[in-house]
Amino acid sequence: MDTFVKNKAPEKLELLITVVKAKSAAYFANLIQSADANIQLTMPASGTSPKAIMEYLGLQQSNRSVIFSVVREDKIKDLLALLNEKFDTVKDGGGIAITVPLSSVIGLLSYGFLSNDKSTITHE
Repeated sequence: MDTFVKNKAPEKLELLITVVKAKSAAYFANLIQSADANIQLTMPASGTSPKAIMEYLGLQQSNRSVIFSVVREDKIKDLLALLNEKFDTVKDGGGIAITVPLSSVIGLLSYGFLSNDKSTITHE
């Protein structure tokens, strides 16, 4: 049984890009981290989109933060549903989130760290 687990193909990783109001960035970063995102980078952002597009996307304010997170592919669907729910229910919680697949991660230790898979980074 143990051999089967060791030979299991690792889950693919995705880069989750989340744009939220700056004052909500810490809340959403913590929410994303709860989905086993082991690495995140939050930075301030301002948009250059025309006003009509900003209003269509519900992004009237330009004081934003972008959160870059690495998340396992098997966690993305539930995490996006949770983010969408929070965008709708948290006061001033509007935002957008997209994912970009990471096509290559070299090295078992690197993969283990990025995917928050402790079994790949512990020694026996």
